[in-house]
Amino acid sequence: MTDFKPLVSIISINYNEKEATLDLLSSIQKLEYKNFEVIIIDNASREDPSADISRLFPEVKIIMSDENLGFAGGNNLGIKEAKGEYLFFVNNDAVLSSDCISPLLETFQKHKDAGAVSPKFHYYNQPNIIEYAGYSSINSITGRNSTIGANEIDHGQYDQEGVTNYTHGGGMMVPKNIIELVGPMPEDYFLYYEEFDWCEKMKSAGYQIYYQPKALVRHKVSVSVGKNSTVKTYYLNRNRIYFMKRNKSTLSYITFMIFLILFTIPKNIIQFLVKNEKENLSAFRQAILWNFGVKSIPKL
Repeated sequence: MTDFKPLVSIISINYNEKEATLDLLSSIQKLEYKNFEVIIIDNASREDPSADISRLFPEVKIIMSDENLGFAGGNNLGIKEAKGEYLFFVNNDAVLSSDCISPLLETFQKHKDAGAVSPKFHYYNQPNIIEYAGYSSINSITGRNSTIGANEIDHGQYDQEGVTNYTHGGGMMVPKNIIELVGPMPEDYFLYYEEFDWCEKMKSAGYQIYYQPKALVRHKVSVSVGKNSTVKTYYLNRNRIYFMKRNKSTLSYITFMIFLILFTIPKNIIQFLVKNEKENLSAFRQAILWNFGVKSIPKL
């Protein structure tokens, strides 16, 4: 591993969260691994962050998008500009540990079937509390899965690297040759589930998804969209259905849709009404309708 020092392209998207992006860049400056480039894509933020980023981090390449292209679209802009042999996609609300890069690269050296790898995640404001140590598979009936280790105190119980079902979208390393094989991130999702879909493409091509606990990211969680926003309600629900349609068998999809109609939709409607969350109810309704051909995106 000592002689394995490929160029790594660290790619992150800024959307109206300049201070979070600057925090991320500060952590990148402290990385022990030095052979990297940094690409920041600004997804049409209200305020242009480029002057402050260039002043504090002149080595960073900034790409200014004229429109908000979403998570996949923004990262795909970065893919086009990246020169690295390995691309590390990181949320701008993340802070990297100083030894984050080398263990991720080590995964690809050790496991020739590795298509992508994610580090362990802790919550930024809750030191030593796990956010992510891998993902379970997606249930064919509910369309949901669980995050391994979520909200547990980290006692080292998930310190074994290995195959998992999906990467964490907030931090995932992918070799450029894998991207050339399976294509860029699917942009139809705009936000949420695109990394799951991407992982499914990699697995269909014969590769595995890995979790690497030696690398650590501390995550501020949902900085750009908010924890209970209409944006999150809309895209999570819309894209869960879309993912199932694209990636499950016909029988599994029909089973999922029956469960959705009989249980998921009534349950969510009742919850939004009880909480008097009319805007989230409207976003949920539009998310469902999108999958039945009403493709207009609501004002969120």
